[in-house]
Amino acid sequence: MSEAWASGRAAGDQAVRAAAAKGGDGPVGSAPPALVACAHGTADPAGRRAIDALVAGVAGHPALAEQGVRVVAAYVDVQSPSPEAALAALPDGSAVLVPLLLSTGYHVQVDLSRAAESALVPTVVAAALGPDDRLVRLLVDRLRDRPGSDLAADDDVRLVAAGSSRARSGADVADMAARLAGELGRDVRPAYLSAADPLLADVVAANRAAGRRTVALSYLLAPGFFQNRLQAAGVAIGTDPVLAADGPPPAELVALVLDRYRAGVAALA
Repeated sequence: MSEAWASGRAAGDQAVRAAAAKGGDGPVGSAPPALVACAHGTADPAGRRAIDALVAGVAGHPALAEQGVRVVAAYVDVQSPSPEAALAALPDGSAVLVPLLLSTGYHVQVDLSRAAESALVPTVVAAALGPDDRLVRLLVDRLRDRPGSDLAADDDVRLVAAGSSRARSGADVADMAARLAGELGRDVRPAYLSAADPLLADVVAANRAAGRRTVALSYLLAPGFFQNRLQAAGVAIGTDPVLAADGPPPAELVALVLDRYRAGVAALA
């Protein structure tokens, strides 16, 4: 644990405790800001289980449980409740919308921002989960977990994201690709499954014509539509998403969500 990270966490915990003592606009001793964990939403049962496990892991973390932080889930698409509905159901106090999203795209910049602006309680939108070095380590772990994951010198290694028309999202993915390149000691470039170039399908076709393998490192949070598309793209190696369908979420990811919440609480103060 770095000194800067530990200092930031301590400051965030102090902000949460102060909010609990002050109670926002409510009476002294009322609850600290609620943590509204905002995922994309999916119809895939495995993806739903993965996100449910992450939200449960966050809610059960001692740092939040002992401070009485209310944790609720919300979804920007497919599932209910919406962020607006989740915020409207809060009895009072304030809230931090924590995006369970890996980059800052339309959902963070528009959907969640609008939800915060229209909320009846003071609300801020925390940063997306990525870029972050803890995600880099998890992505490397997913590669090493894959059977036959030894990379050849001429493999085309791609960090594969869902894709967004928003420039900030592309910059976030490029940032993560650069961090991964440093960790792996080789070139890693972005590819996308929709909405942005280059598309993974085009990369695979070009590499196949050149006699090269495509290695796809999934930069997706959970199983679902886009992970299925990655797996069907014909890559030589395709890793699993950050979250597994079953089992507990990675401790690093839970800690990352908590850090985003703490920063949001500090912004409310």
